[in-house]
Amino acid sequence: MQILKVDVAVIGAGTAGLVAYRAARAQGARTVMIEGGHYGTTCARVGCMPSKLLIAAAEAAHMLDAAAGFGVHAGEKRIDGVAVMDRVRRERDRFVGFVLDGVDSIPDADKLRGHARFTGPHTLVVDDGAGRVSEVEAARVVIASGSTPTRLPKLENVGPGVITSDEVFDWHDLPRSVAVIGTGVIGLELGQALARLGVRVSLYARGGSVAQLTDPVVLRKAGQVLREEIDLHFQTEIVKAEQDGDEVVLCMREGGEERCARFQYVLMAAGRTPNVADIGIEHAGLALGTNGVPLFDSRTMQCGTSHIFIAGDANNERPVLPEAADHGKIAGDNAGRYPDIRPGLRRAPLTAAFTEPNIVTLGASYKSLCEPGKPKFAIGQVSFENQGRSRVMLQNKGMLRVYGEYGSGRFLGAEMIAPRGEHLGHLLAWAVQARMTVDQMLEMPFYHPVIEEGVRTALRDLATELAKDASSTDPAEMEPGT
Repeated sequence: MQILKVDVAVIGAGTAGLVAYRAARAQGARTVMIEGGHYGTTCARVGCMPSKLLIAAAEAAHMLDAAAGFGVHAGEKRIDGVAVMDRVRRERDRFVGFVLDGVDSIPDADKLRGHARFTGPHTLVVDDGAGRVSEVEAARVVIASGSTPTRLPKLENVGPGVITSDEVFDWHDLPRSVAVIGTGVIGLELGQALARLGVRVSLYARGGSVAQLTDPVVLRKAGQVLREEIDLHFQTEIVKAEQDGDEVVLCMREGGEERCARFQYVLMAAGRTPNVADIGIEHAGLALGTNGVPLFDSRTMQCGTSHIFIAGDANNERPVLPEAADHGKIAGDNAGRYPDIRPGLRRAPLTAAFTEPNIVTLGASYKSLCEPGKPKFAIGQVSFENQGRSRVMLQNKGMLRVYGEYGSGRFLGAEMIAPRGEHLGHLLAWAVQARMTVDQMLEMPFYHPVIEEGVRTALRDLATELAKDASSTDPAEMEPGT
């Protein structure tokens, strides 16, 4: 058995793991990076990049459908599913290749292939699956083991027609029909994209959630807007699924009534699960949360007061690539210079679903602001139905709600389903991180005609509410229809 003694062992070579490795090395620590799967990161292989390639193709198809609204009439639309998926795979492989180039630049002595398991707080056993086992004695450890698509018990062992999002991007042609289980970011993005590419799609949600939204007004508007284009079902329960030839018979219960439908594929898109259950975490001497993830400090990524740090999707805090990179930097820095633990840079939260309209949340969420003990906050809003630039582009759908703190006037966050929301979200997230007040934001330049003028309208509405007496105002009273 090979025995390695290192200062820092990093479990996982995804976004968080790669950044953690480089950060620990920069601190002068002898570091090894352990990976049991493919190099290439979740984002590049099966996440953000291939999904955006599919969405780009869907947007091109949708533009042809929308052209008639401008008086522009194209010829017969033809979608070549083989060509669509060929480009998705080719470009996906290019993005993966860029990551692999970075991995290749890491010295071979710093890379260890195989599945890592804790056998003690400072020891790991790494099995490459081919009979070679190594033991790593590490003064510090960074857990960056990533996540995998959540699998639903009632859809297990049904047959080849039940898949996860990891398998979508290896298709060689577009399917005839897909049932998407889950209305989170992944399910909505893939479901809308496939529908726009001519695939018969139905989306099913166990509850009433839409992506990461928590604001009831924005959530209600998102459901209305998305239902105009997608066969979307809330409050549904999976009853059973059976493989029948090259199709899956899926039975769901909705409103007390059971219905069955046939689909070529049933796509499980009910989120992702941190990869901490199979790494011997019980031997690491850490306190665990109810989800099996070690308890950690989000400012330092340190697990308790231990020498172990956790970063990226493995800690399930904010499972998006920019956060994984920040987590990795903080964890790697602290593991490298341990026991000198320092808080790292945490940016304003920002999450986007690349549906059309985009669904974006940033800063403090509506739900978090409503928690007991939190100061009262004011709300401003704007509908995009009559917003000038949005109407010009025939993209006048959606709602933006912005939040501000009484007294200080500080801008706190926003939730939206909005045209070009990915850009509005960045603008507003920067304002949150800069701790700007609403009045300061309204002093910034706004050109005409731009969608950002909708932001100004919402901020003006918020400023009016902030001028009122906080003691006589309740956010619930502002909700339309309440």
